[in-house]
This record gives sequence, structure tokens and C-alpha cells, in this order.
Amino acid sequence: MRKSSLRRATAGLAAATSLALALTACGGTTKEDVKNEGAPAASGGKADPNAALKKGLTVGFLPKQVNNPYFTSADKGGEAAVKELGSTYKEVGPSSATDTAGQVSYVNTLTQQQVDAMAVSAQDPGALCTALKQAMKNGIKVVTYDSDTTADCRNAFVSQASAEDLGRTEVQLLAEQIGYKGEIAVLSAAQTATNQNVWIDFMKQELKDPKYKDVKLVKVAYGDDDAQKSFQQTQGLLQEYPNLKGIISPTTVGIKAAAQYLSGSKYKGKVKLTGLGTPNDMRKYVKNGTVEAFELWDPAKLGELAARTAVALASGQITGKEGETFTAGGMGEYALGKDGVISLGKPTVFDAKNIDQFNF
Repeated sequence: MRKSSLRRATAGLAAATSLALALTACGGTTKEDVKNEGAPAASGGKADPNAALKKGLTVGFLPKQVNNPYFTSADKGGEAAVKELGSTYKEVGPSSATDTAGQVSYVNTLTQQQVDAMAVSAQDPGALCTALKQAMKNGIKVVTYDSDTTADCRNAFVSQASAEDLGRTEVQLLAEQIGYKGEIAVLSAAQTATNQNVWIDFMKQELKDPKYKDVKLVKVAYGDDDAQKSFQQTQGLLQEYPNLKGIISPTTVGIKAAAQYLSGSKYKGKVKLTGLGTPNDMRKYVKNGTVEAFELWDPAKLGELAARTAVALASGQITGKEGETFTAGGMGEYALGKDGVISLGKPTVFDAKNIDQFNF
């Protein structure tokens, strides 16, 4: 969380059990700690905010999917930061967004290679925890970004934004577009995606507000961050619910696929679509009237903050405890919230008025 803007870690980022928080768009929240002896969230020791940043480190990045445009952008931001700090960047990862076993294997590989720190976007927190704890026991600092594990399986989590903000604002955006009336659906990524599930929980909480009394969530569909499947799921939603008024897709792959389907169908301009997308993916759909507004953060900044957090941990400036602060280069000063959560900042809403100001 950026201290200079006086943001505090929100309650929505604090609590709860094993998170199944994707992009893909995608940010998250922690769940209630699964208590395991010998594997605290912080690695122990006392933070020294004045410690010099170490150089010559090796920092591994493990996204959910290496060929996903969102993670490509995020990890390039991480790579640039690692190199600027005088250390070595390494990226590994599966080619499928649902290859949980592959992610576990890559964590083990980075551990065997004795990297100094790793930044991981978790597909399935339960599956990754044992491997991440082993990495921590080997002295490796573990940062999660975009999608979290439980707090005892890493040192810190870099969240795109407050999970509560993301979930609630997506409902708010869509409700405005449909006049607060009608059936809506959610097109998510994988059922185990930790960030997606937490955001959807907050969407459901937001919908309990009396102002949404005429808005009904009829279904949550899963496209597994696969373009073809997400396209087909969008088609299926409209066939199953012919009176559907809007779709929220909190994943960059999903919203692009849904926009592609809607733009070539009779539903263009009639069924509203919002969610989390990149300006470059969504620009043509905003300009042709398929999409009015959507939101996201800058993934390159997310990757940069994850890298700077990893180096700060490896340098002893922070340990992962609530209240610790560090300076993330030109990004400014950040403070760790409850359970070691660091929030990048508020999401940005993109529409026809501002979309050409962004290039990612």
C-alpha cells in the first residue's frame, strides 16, 4: 500500500483459508492462515529499513502462464526493476493457466537452483504451499503477486489493488451501464483462481445493497483463461439466458474473448460488458461500441513492485510483518498491511475518453 497516499490495508485483504485468488487480471487477497509449524509468513529476524539493497541476487519470476500477454507485461516490469537493482532476472512457468502441477515443479526448480528470491502468481494455493514453504526453509524469499497463497506460504503479497475495491467497482460499472436492472453473469478464469474467487465474493456482497434489488446474478461461468473456451462460454451464457443484460469478466483473456463474441453478434451494444482488461486488447471494442468502460491497473507496475519487494526482502529491509515500510525506487514508499499485503493502488477505469492515453 502506498504510504504517501495514506492508504491503509483494507479489511478485505486480510482474512480467510486457502485461496483459490488469476490473471489474470487479476489481484487478490489473502485467506485465513492455514497453520503449519515451522513456516511463518515472515522468515524471522528484524527488519532494517536502512539496510543497503543487495546486488548480485538472482530473482525468479513464476507467472501463471508464460505466454499470457498480461503476465508478459507484468514480468517485463519485474525484469527491468531487477536489472536496475543490479541483480539477475530469471523467468520460468507453464504455458497453460491451469497447469498447477507445472507450477509446483517450477517452484522446486527455482529452489534447487538456489535463487535468492522468487515472485509467484499462484494458480492453486493449496498445491503450491508445500513447495513454497520448502523454498522458504532454504532461505529463499517468497513474494506472491497478482494471485496469493495463504499467508504462511510466502513472505509478502503484492496485490494489484484492494480485492474489495476490484469486486465492488466492477459491479458498480456494470450496474450503471444497465440502469440497475436486469440479469447479469460473471465470466471468470479457472475455478481455483484465488484472485477471481475473492473478487467474485465481493461482487456478491456488493449486489446485496438495496440499490441492486433489480439486478440478478444468474451464473458464474469459467473460461479457464483460454480464449476459445471463454468465447464459447460467452456464447453459452447468451443462449442459456436470452434476457441477459450484462457480463463481468474479471480476467483479461475472458473479457477480450467476450468482447470478440459480442462485437460480431446481434448482442453488440445491447449486452453490456465490463471487467478487467488491458487497453491494447480492448481499444477497438471500446471504439466500436461493444464496451463502454472497464478497469485494470498497470501490470508492468505490479511486476516492478513485486521485484522491488523481493529485493527488499532479500536485503533485510523488510521481513513481511505488518507496519514495515520500504522505498520502491521511483514508485515511492510502501507499507505492509495485515498478513504482509502490499497494495499497488486503485484500479484505473478506461473508456473512450482516456483509452488512447495508455499503451499496454
